[in-house]
Amino acid sequence: MQNVILFRVSRTLTTRNSIVLPPHNTRIGLSTLNAIMAQRIFKGHNDHYNGITIDSIEEACDNKIFAQRLKDSLEQWLKDKRRTIWFRVHIPHTEWVPILTGHGFIFHHSKEEYVMLYRWLPTDEKCNVPKYAHTYLGVGAFVFNKNTSEILVIKEKYAPTKASWKLPGGYVEPGEDIETAAKREVLEETGIQADFKCLISFRHGHDYSFGCSDIYMIAYLTPQNFEIDRCKREISECKWMKLSDFVQHPEVHANNKTLATKTIDFLQHQMGIVANYGIHPITKKQICVYSVQNADIGNTSVE
Repeated sequence: MQNVILFRVSRTLTTRNSIVLPPHNTRIGLSTLNAIMAQRIFKGHNDHYNGITIDSIEEACDNKIFAQRLKDSLEQWLKDKRRTIWFRVHIPHTEWVPILTGHGFIFHHSKEEYVMLYRWLPTDEKCNVPKYAHTYLGVGAFVFNKNTSEILVIKEKYAPTKASWKLPGGYVEPGEDIETAAKREVLEETGIQADFKCLISFRHGHDYSFGCSDIYMIAYLTPQNFEIDRCKREISECKWMKLSDFVQHPEVHANNKTLATKTIDFLQHQMGIVANYGIHPITKKQICVYSVQNADIGNTSVE
């Protein structure tokens, strides 16, 4: 007859999210105890780096027992040689944060509804957790009317410096393609519907908003309509201006003048950074590959 290993459990847990054990001195089998202890370990979601992500909503835990449950989980994860442990802590569970930081977790990033913390467990490897997103992506639009050699220009109502003439544009939203962002910003700011043709150039700089780097893409678009309906909340002035005047205008920033000369060059050789859409072989999601090729915009001239 197979022997059964027996244990005496000396304490009872009674909180709402705890494991309720039998009364003091009750004897239970090893398999039962293992099952009970397993329920005290956060399960989370495994990743392909041998890490685990725990979400505070998916595995809600009473604050009174969180510290002990975290300690038990860390002991198990160390035994299992796990690598990075992530905790996504939502606003209702922010009392977890000081407990997590007290157990070696550090902040990785936050959003409006949660903060993400992590701890690198290996002691014989250097932490290789990548930094959170550190670069903003914006797009400015050269909307060119080739019949008049004019471009669409705006003045912002709340400019960081003295208002100057510039291109319509703005930040690319999360999950938004550059092409879509360019058309959206032009429509929102000026009321002009435009077709995206290609990218002309881009500017890359550092220490912009919140200390992040910034990439500013310059797109070439053609207008479908010409009657301006500016956004009165954000834009103080909007008009069509000769491209040749824009390059010389005293109220145009030097950087924008440089970009305008690149546009003039583009109109002559018509070699742009053109978008080609496809499907990613692994994620099966749409991707956009940009490459230099003839943008095929037809005959143009700059007066």
